[in-house]
Amino acid sequence: MPYELYYWPTIQGRGEFVRLALEEAGADYIDVARESEGLAVMMRMMDHVKHPPFAPPFLKDGETIIGQSAAILLYLGARHGLAPKDPAGGLWTHQIQLTIADFVTEAHDTHHPVGVGLYYEDQKAEALRRAEEFRDDRIPKFLNWFETILARNPAGDAHLVGRTLTYVDLSLFQIVQGLTYAFPKATKRALKDAPRVASLHTAVARRPRIAAYCDSPRRIPFNEEGIFRRYPELDR
Repeated sequence: MPYELYYWPTIQGRGEFVRLALEEAGADYIDVARESEGLAVMMRMMDHVKHPPFAPPFLKDGETIIGQSAAILLYLGARHGLAPKDPAGGLWTHQIQLTIADFVTEAHDTHHPVGVGLYYEDQKAEALRRAEEFRDDRIPKFLNWFETILARNPAGDAHLVGRTLTYVDLSLFQIVQGLTYAFPKATKRALKDAPRVASLHTAVARRPRIAAYCDSPRRIPFNEEGIFRRYPELDR
């Protein structure tokens, strides 16, 4: 049976990290909420399953339901050769993904620093302040950490973990894609000091399945409803 991915149908968001892993693995999956009546199906699932996820994304594999992007990737990585087989390597990969989740949250909070239930225009002054710190301090700090991991990888600096692609390489690709959309000026500056990160991003973009996916209708364009939003006043 195909995997069933449940996530909002109009944004990349946190579900995109899972989509990239499924696409790279060549896995058979259904993006349920993008199907006819799929959004209603997703909401019913959240209302009635025994262990309800807090929010999308969540993945259904037979009778197993997994919520949270990092947990879904931990599950998929072990099943599709996108994570090390040894426990220590698997734990290290999961740790990197959890740090990526922190980075994603900080990117989101640049445009919603006060509350997720408010419009951007209702918190624009606070967003300007939050974005300044994110541009000047947080983007360089996170990218430098990934650069350090690449440089210290005993198997070479082509991947974050080991000598072959893992799901965290895909996730770092998505982070760079999102930052380049939302903060093109700041990201271009930061990548000058993180050449290994930039090279990894380019290498992932050229992988046949990822390139085909990104050129297909399955890849939802970035927009101002998702995590990475382009507000020119926030990027300098």
